[in-house]
Amino acid sequence: MSSMFRFAAIALVGALSAVGAAKAVVSLDDLRHPELRAPSAATATLGDSESSSAEIVKGSDGHFWAKAAVDGHDVRFLVDTGATAVSLSMADAQRLGIDTSKLTYDYNVITADGRTRAASVKLASVAIAGAKVRDVDALVIEKGLENSLLGMSYLGRLSRFEATQDALILHP
Repeated sequence: MSSMFRFAAIALVGALSAVGAAKAVVSLDDLRHPELRAPSAATATLGDSESSSAEIVKGSDGHFWAKAAVDGHDVRFLVDTGATAVSLSMADAQRLGIDTSKLTYDYNVITADGRTRAASVKLASVAIAGAKVRDVDALVIEKGLENSLLGMSYLGRLSRFEATQDALILHP
């Protein structure tokens, strides 16, 4: 993996309701890789334009759920501004064609289910409607993550994002 982006430090996750049922990544406590630094329902409709904003309407459970095109495949994410990185569940990673048996799980993470390991991967693109970001660093969580998380390795690369009472607006 490229050394451009290495994760370290602690990532806090907003409280998740039992209804939301997301097993969120709470922290990255493996400091062996200090060069890894990060630069946390209704869904947005996917589009082709890279220049328009995307709006994600708040789900009935109070969370923002985004339908994204990841390397050409649909993935449903819980938007989590407290997560350092985009975090993929094992099932979503496998659906994306990632050979999870060949990954190196050398990051210790804490999920709602406790400690587990994660492997870093690079996603060619993540697009939510017109808000497309290329070369997105992500983690594949070995176990304990039911829903993939759209974290700051995507959100932080947008020009800005804003939350209203009813929607999250992403600006590429």
